[in-house]
Amino acid sequence: MSVFDKDLFDTGLAKRKATLGEEYVEQSLANADEFTRPFQEAMTAWCWGFGWGDEVIDAKTRSMMNLAMLGAMGRIHEWELHCRGALNNGVSKEEIRAIIHCVGIYGGVPLSLECFRAAKKVFAERNIE
Repeated sequence: MSVFDKDLFDTGLAKRKATLGEEYVEQSLANADEFTRPFQEAMTAWCWGFGWGDEVIDAKTRSMMNLAMLGAMGRIHEWELHCRGALNNGVSKEEIRAIIHCVGIYGGVPLSLECFRAAKKVFAERNIE
């Protein structure tokens, strides 16, 4: 990990685990190989350490921003992952619905429909009615 600051990686690792869950993060890191490991480490340091590591914006708000941006970009696989993380960070089902409405308005109705499908899958997994 000589490419980046170890403290930033450690901060990012803690933020990543808090949002996405320790099991998911440990599995992602364990599945990394020589080809993908540098990206996993850099992404953990940069996205999670630098991006999520400061306390200017709380984790719940960051999760809500992520859902809006990922939804508007049509990154549904990542949206579903971050939907789980948003719930971990205290975002409610009603807030997720409101975010999806914004995705539909600013990104397009087809994207909002994909977000609704992904959200319903996550809610079913968590027994959220």
